[in-house]
Amino acid sequence: MSHSNLGLGLGLRNSHFKHILSTWPAIDWFEAISENFMNSGGWPRHVIRRIAERYPIVLHGVSLSIGSAEPLNFDYLAKLKNLAAEIQATWVSDHLCWTGVHGVNSHDLLPLPLTEESLSHVAGRVEQVQDFLGRELVIENPSTYISFSQTTLSEPDFLRGLCKQTGCKLLLDVNNVYVSAFNAGTDAVDYLARFPCEHVVQMHLAGHQHCGTHIIDTHDREVRDSVWELFRLAWQLTGGVSTSLEWDGNIPSFEICHAEILKAKHYMEGQFSPDNDTVSKDSEQETISNPVDFLVPGVMQRTQTESA
Repeated sequence: MSHSNLGLGLGLRNSHFKHILSTWPAIDWFEAISENFMNSGGWPRHVIRRIAERYPIVLHGVSLSIGSAEPLNFDYLAKLKNLAAEIQATWVSDHLCWTGVHGVNSHDLLPLPLTEESLSHVAGRVEQVQDFLGRELVIENPSTYISFSQTTLSEPDFLRGLCKQTGCKLLLDVNNVYVSAFNAGTDAVDYLARFPCEHVVQMHLAGHQHCGTHIIDTHDREVRDSVWELFRLAWQLTGGVSTSLEWDGNIPSFEICHAEILKAKHYMEGQFSPDNDTVSKDSEQETISNPVDFLVPGVMQRTQTESA
């Protein structure tokens, strides 16, 4: 399957439907949250079909639960396959995580212990999904808030092994790299240097909330300068791939979101300097503006599924 660079895209959000349908803005492509459209036969499904007539669309899921010990949900996969075919989705992605057990969806992107056993388990499930969908699956590196003492593989090595065993591709979330590195006290630049960039077909950018001792991946504000600088390096390492902005909370106008992703053009130019302190540490700290009781230090991310 060809994965040409689609350019700069935005997450497809229902607050922007009216603007998109009335103006057909000059955006390169859209990324749609799979679950917001695959269960709908009404207005959201009508909208995504119309938009797909004019723009490339990729599907991005939050409930595949590829790392779970539960059996794969083939009802879910059938709906996903049907939607992907209907809109001719350029690719389909989800996260390296698990989201629930015993049939309950936690709506959290829960991390895995990164071991050879986990790799074998996830690889087998990725192969099943790819066989069912009839296409490559694209896997995203998640934001994390804890690590497991059982872990024996780095995340880049785990993802490299997954691609080698299954032929899947990768979605490199640059903000998640920054968030996870800060929370774990590791080096984001070193992480990117070891990432299997040859398998990356897409990158994500997003805003986060810096809480002093930890960072929460909130997707509710502009991209930090430190993440933009990390994107500069990622752009060079990947050779330039399709890049989109995620903005899922406190969503501003389409024009503001579009202007934000267009900032990427500035960071595609020039050379990355490894001495740039903004990549390894972020001096800006803030208190939580909208505290939520399920996000505290050491607790996993809440998924940002929007109600379509």
